[in-house]
Amino acid sequence: MTILCVRFQLPPTDEAALPGLLGLLEDFTPVVQALPPDGALADLRGAERYFGRDAVELASVIRVRALAHHGVDCVIGAGPGPMLARVALGDARPGVTCAVPEDAVAEFLAGKPVAALPGVGAATARTLCEYGLDTLGLVAAAPLSTLQRLVGAKAGRELHEKAGGIDRGRVVPDGVARSLATERPFTRDELDPGRHRRALLSAAEELGARLRALDKICRTLTLTVRYADRSSTTRSRTLKEPTAHSAALTRAAYDMYDALGLQRARVRALALRAEGLDPAERASYQLTFDPLDEKARRIEEVADRARAKFGPRAVMPGALAA
Repeated sequence: MTILCVRFQLPPTDEAALPGLLGLLEDFTPVVQALPPDGALADLRGAERYFGRDAVELASVIRVRALAHHGVDCVIGAGPGPMLARVALGDARPGVTCAVPEDAVAEFLAGKPVAALPGVGAATARTLCEYGLDTLGLVAAAPLSTLQRLVGAKAGRELHEKAGGIDRGRVVPDGVARSLATERPFTRDELDPGRHRRALLSAAEELGARLRALDKICRTLTLTVRYADRSSTTRSRTLKEPTAHSAALTRAAYDMYDALGLQRARVRALALRAEGLDPAERASYQLTFDPLDEKARRIEEVADRARAKFGPRAVMPGALAA
């Protein structure tokens, strides 16, 4: 086992701690790939030789250091490749690293549901289950031609290989997250749409401020609504133009929320994720000659300078909408 998949048990609103935790992994290996909002892959092939310990032993050291230096526990999966490490993570728990045996990969995967395989979404899993292919063992035993008819030529081949334990993935170091997320949990199951919208406003303003602090813009915004029964609904929207403008993010969040048509839904939390990040220097926006829009952008600049000087709480949530 040379690859670790680590999920740090961060508080919902503390994704900002992830870069520091990635630094902890980089003390062992430079080959670290962020999996926002709370995870990472680490290739420990060089570290195993250098420290004279295997990946599972190094995982224990990482866990202790995360607790000692950051006060954060973590769950860790280990495997010969990134895909197998991510599957192992599903069986891991705090304090115990789940490792895929290198000589028994097929047996480890055989009883797993198809949805446990990274890259298999709900629609693909539903299609496979309709044809009785509800475990990875059955998928691996199915004829390749059958899978290709069900999910397509390329996807069918990849699915067949992965279900059989063939992991062609690799850990790609990335110092900058490709997405940013924030969540607004409620202290109780919330029915009031007004409170829902205020939470979205706060989340959109936070995302905008973080994007601007990183000199990034996003192309897509994703809204996740988590309900009292632990179910959730997710909607994504490609923005008219890539942006880090809080007002534009807020409008997109409101539009997605309104489109759900929630009727007295008991909402436990709302989450926003900015995806498709690009350098801000690539940004362009349509000139509107709208004095209100220009005023909002100037206020954002002032608020960003206040945050940089006095900290993230220098500007109260919702102040930019005033």
